[in-house]
Amino acid sequence: MSDHVEVERTYEVDDSFEVPALSGLGRVDGPAERLLDATYYDTVDLRLLAAKVTFRRRTGGNDAGWHVKLPAGVDARREVHRDLSDDIPPDLVALVREVSGGAALAPAARISTRRLVLTLVGDQPLAELCDDHVTAQVLLPGHESSEGWRELEVELLDGNRATFDTVERVLFTAGARPATIGSKLGRLLGPYLPPT
Repeated sequence: MSDHVEVERTYEVDDSFEVPALSGLGRVDGPAERLLDATYYDTVDLRLLAAKVTFRRRTGGNDAGWHVKLPAGVDARREVHRDLSDDIPPDLVALVREVSGGAALAPAARISTRRLVLTLVGDQPLAELCDDHVTAQVLLPGHESSEGWRELEVELLDGNRATFDTVERVLFTAGARPATIGSKLGRLLGPYLPPT
């Protein structure tokens, strides 16, 4: 089990986008392919999503398991991780109880991602550039549907926030755009949030 803060930004790209060379920024390792499959849980009226809280069970990658992500400032979220299991960890349910109001959590979406990862390295790994090819399903009763898209994520590993600016300049020149919605789940389920 673990608890850490992740700092990342998301970018919109077209299917024809070509990831630019980052070699001018330092050593680049990869790409490494990761196949991720996540089921996202929420209340029937999406209380967690409305509060920018994510609750998921994910397989694949180097952090398979249960994750709860909580807002933690600009571009940052606190991630609480538990080992992979079939049952929802009760302590994670308790962690979001104030937001959920104690309402039952059920699968709301499934998101599968083919991720190609480039790692920017200085004296140590500074950031990951993830090229994500996404297949997503809405599981809300009465709203079942599916869609797909491509996006980029840059996650800081041991770099400072100036790393974002450096990588962004290269991405924007190649045609990437800041994401209007910062998470895959928000993009998929945002249209189903009750009006505020």
